[in-house]
Amino acid sequence: MSEFLTSLTWWQWLVFAVALGALETLIPGAVMVWFAAAAAIIGLLMVVLPLPWQWQWVLWAVLGLAAMIVYRRYKDTRPDYTEQPVLNQRGLQYVGQVFELVEPIENGVGKVRIGDGVWKVSGPALAAGTTVRVTGVDGAVLTVQQTG
Repeated sequence: MSEFLTSLTWWQWLVFAVALGALETLIPGAVMVWFAAAAAIIGLLMVVLPLPWQWQWVLWAVLGLAAMIVYRRYKDTRPDYTEQPVLNQRGLQYVGQVFELVEPIENGVGKVRIGDGVWKVSGPALAAGTTVRVTGVDGAVLTVQQTG
């Protein structure tokens, strides 16, 4: 095994890059893709400039880590923007909307009908039929207050 690792050719680096790129699909987090890019650079560099095996591995590790760090810093300064920031947070989509209680709020808990479903709500004691506005979400329970 050590003989294989000390005698990699340019095309083996490119195959290694493809394998790491494929591994990225199984391991989330944008880590392997940077080491795949580093392996591809080493492979292309080996076409024109033969490097000792020690330098190949050191350069691969340094390029992969540097690319990953640069990418992470870039992503930290530019967060993802979306037109629907609460798309997969269904309860948050209802904040600010007005609904009617189908069950009274007793002991801090009641229910409202939203579409064809019923959601649990928490808030002050109110009678069934009262219109309430959603002010927040606590897990799957909507926090409400009486409109008015």
